[in-house]
Amino acid sequence: MIRYLKRGKDAQGRAQDDAQVRATVEGILKDIEQRGDEAVRAFSRQFDGWDPASFVLSPDEIKAAIAKLSAREIEDIRFAQTQIRNFAQVQRDSMRDVEVETLPGVILGHRHIPVNAAGCYVPGGKYPLIASAHMSVLTAKVAGVKRVVSTAPPYQGAPHPAIVAAMHFAGADQILVLGGVQAVAAMAIGTESVAAVDMLVGPGNMYVAEAKRQLFGRVGIDLFAGPTETLIIADESVDGEMCAVDLLGQAEHGPTSPAVLLTTSEKLALDTMAEVTRQLAILPTAGIAAKAWEVYGEVIVCDTEAEMLAKADEIASEHVQVMTRDPDVFLKGMTNYGALFLGPRTNVSFGDKVIGTNHTLPTNKNARYTGGLWVGKFLKTCTYQKVLTDEASALVGEYCSRLCHMENFAGHGEQANLRVRRYGTRAEVPWYQPVPALDGGTA
Repeated sequence: MIRYLKRGKDAQGRAQDDAQVRATVEGILKDIEQRGDEAVRAFSRQFDGWDPASFVLSPDEIKAAIAKLSAREIEDIRFAQTQIRNFAQVQRDSMRDVEVETLPGVILGHRHIPVNAAGCYVPGGKYPLIASAHMSVLTAKVAGVKRVVSTAPPYQGAPHPAIVAAMHFAGADQILVLGGVQAVAAMAIGTESVAAVDMLVGPGNMYVAEAKRQLFGRVGIDLFAGPTETLIIADESVDGEMCAVDLLGQAEHGPTSPAVLLTTSEKLALDTMAEVTRQLAILPTAGIAAKAWEVYGEVIVCDTEAEMLAKADEIASEHVQVMTRDPDVFLKGMTNYGALFLGPRTNVSFGDKVIGTNHTLPTNKNARYTGGLWVGKFLKTCTYQKVLTDEASALVGEYCSRLCHMENFAGHGEQANLRVRRYGTRAEVPWYQPVPALDGGTA
């Protein structure tokens, strides 16, 4: 039996919030589409108090930003990027172009082709999310994207030096200091100063996520990534302190970030809730984390591990941290999650910042049908075909002609019939049955 010791905001309440966000974003996008840079600048002044001469950083401005960092800070950024680049390259190497002769004289294949231009959004309003530059820009470059535009909001009235450095080291071709809906709109729609891209990637707040949703189709996107979610699956092998630390470590992302504990131990559940209360009294980011926990936090107690497994798949959380005696049960059994963190020695923060996997992951139960950002998101798998012999063209043409006839596609059928007339004879295809040609003859 599944019991809730604490419930979060219900789906209806969340839907009302979503409707308000949709209307706001729709208005901003329409204005930017009509007025371009003028509208972008107006929204930047309104939301960020940011009105520079140019939103695009010059090479000298990039150098000046990097010069503000210590040698240790630069080393830390480069270490993280090495881990992320290495894993992204392994992923890219796993994707092979293929070519195969499926019938004598018939060649089929596919190529993995990078998109030509990608726009990478790096959140930086409340927290300067340096790691998002690695995750998006660097991954795009490993995939082979030729032009990468990267943007982040100003931080305390200026470009954040570490974000600028991370974008530059990752290989960004153009760096903007611009945030929010106006930033993703500028990249997707294109303005006088920013050439449009083919794809948008990167996490953001609910407004950025909604903007990407509304722009999808005009450009590609990585996935629908809303406020951060975390699910901790735990048993008596860990304690309440660790569970509380890991819940609040993600709840501090924002006041709408769900943090959920799923456990077979009611004692651990109660201990964790007490620890959350204790830690919120001393956590520097408690002002945000406490709101997220109060409104969206949940504590669920199950009788069995099987119940936890079923419930975890139903929740389909962005981050799933498994701290049980045998975490591999969930690795083998779960099908709906953004990323798994197995055992108490790892945690979501490792994945967010440095360990090498990508931190842009599906939220809002979208893990039911997609994984997170990776090199494959920047690649189009495009097929091709070649027919090398007359015999192969006639053979395939015969089948195609009859199949087209079943579907009443006369024009399609004539494409096949023409090849049969040009390249085939009845002797070569003894089962041949003539099909009327458009000129009144037979194929």
